[in-house]
Order: sequence, then C-alpha cells, then structure tokens
Amino acid sequence: MDLTSLKLIAAVAIFFIAAVAGWFPFRKKALSLAKFDFPRGEALACGIFLGAALIHMLSNANYNFSQLGIHYPLAFLLCGVSFLLLLLLEHLSSEISEHEGKNTASVALLAVIMLAIHSLFEGAALGLSGSLSTAVLILIAILAHKWAASFSLAVQINKSDVSFKLGIVAFAIFTVMTPIGILLGNSIVNFSGQSFIEPIFTAIAAGTFLYIGTLHGLKRSVMIERCCNLRDFSFVIIGFGLMALVALWT
Repeated sequence: MDLTSLKLIAAVAIFFIAAVAGWFPFRKKALSLAKFDFPRGEALACGIFLGAALIHMLSNANYNFSQLGIHYPLAFLLCGVSFLLLLLLEHLSSEISEHEGKNTASVALLAVIMLAIHSLFEGAALGLSGSLSTAVLILIAILAHKWAASFSLAVQINKSDVSFKLGIVAFAIFTVMTPIGILLGNSIVNFSGQSFIEPIFTAIAAGTFLYIGTLHGLKRSVMIERCCNLRDFSFVIIGFGLMALVALWT
C-alpha cells in the first residue's frame, strides 16, 4: 500500500470511528452514561504523540525553516503557542465549570473547539507524514484515543444546555476535522514545494501533540493521574520508544 492510499483510508476510518462512537449518546440523549475508558490505549497514544512531537515533527519543522533561511527558532515558538492555546482553553473550561456548572453550553462548546483544533492538526500531521512507518504510528495513536474522545464529547454535549440541533452541528464539525486535516496535510506535501506552509503546520501540530500527550484532561490526564501506575505508564514509554525507533529510518 502506498502512502497516499493509507492516508485516504485513514481519513475514512477515523471519520467512521468518531461518528459511530458519538452516535449512541445522541440517539439516547442519555444523561447518565458512564465514560468509556481504555487506559492503556490512551497511555500508548500519549507516548506516540509525545514522541512524534519531540523527535519527528519539531525537528522536521526546524530543519525546513532553516532551509528557507529562517534561523530564529520559529518552530519551537509556534509549538509553544499552540500548546499554550489548548492549555488556556482547558483552563477556561475549568473556570466556567466551577462558576456556572459542568453542564453549561459554554463548557461543551469550548470542549468542541479544543478537540476540533487538535483534530485538525493531528490529521494534518498524518497528512504531512513522509514515511509509511511514521504515518502508521500516528494513525494508531489517533485511533487509540479518537473513539473515547468522540464518545466523551457526545456525552458532554448531551448533558449540557446546548440544543439538540446545535449539538449535532458541533459534533459533526468535530468528526470531520481530522479527515480535513489529513487531506489538507497531504495537499501541502504534494503541491506546496519549498514554502513556509509545511513547517508552520508541522510546528503547530507538534504543539497540539505535545499537549494531548501530556496535560490533556489536566488532573485526569494519563501523565498526571496514572503516572505512578507502572503498567499504564509503561505503555507511554512503549509509544515514545516506537517513535524513537522509527526515527532511525526516517
């Protein structure tokens, strides 16, 4: 299978998984659904995201900027900005939850915005991948967390004060963002040539990967809540190690 075919299949598969995972909460409009959890899958995804950001994406973006004559550490700046933006959105959501309650429309819509931003750039990272092995590992990480993120977001939307129609629209936006990112990233690779577009997208995506791999969920995150659970944490190390291993051939 060639790389472009893999990316197209991935776009369809990710959309299908996200849509199916969120279908049940909308169908039932359930207010007391338990959150699905797959801690070791999430831990593996965290390790892959962390390794992809630090070992592959940041170095590639920095190299591409230097090739374009930019010697300022712009890749690291853009990575930090996207990381801080997601952290800010999550803190805003926590503040609103404390003052207005967890089920307000603004909390649910902030969650949609935050996950949509990450989904777009995780898709872009997959689309920008120049090797089959890197693309496969990023795809595994996306699939390992996408279904749980989709289900949790659908539950949060249905528990909130958001109208049913607005909730459907917001969730639909979330489900299409990763496929759009994949197609966008692949188009940039095929048509941009030597331009600033590819390293800019790669650096921003690295920031979102770094955030999702470390602080996403804040107190509930894998790297905080389960960092002392050696069985779960070992999957973070495995994911990170896989990305380090792939770097030998990419």
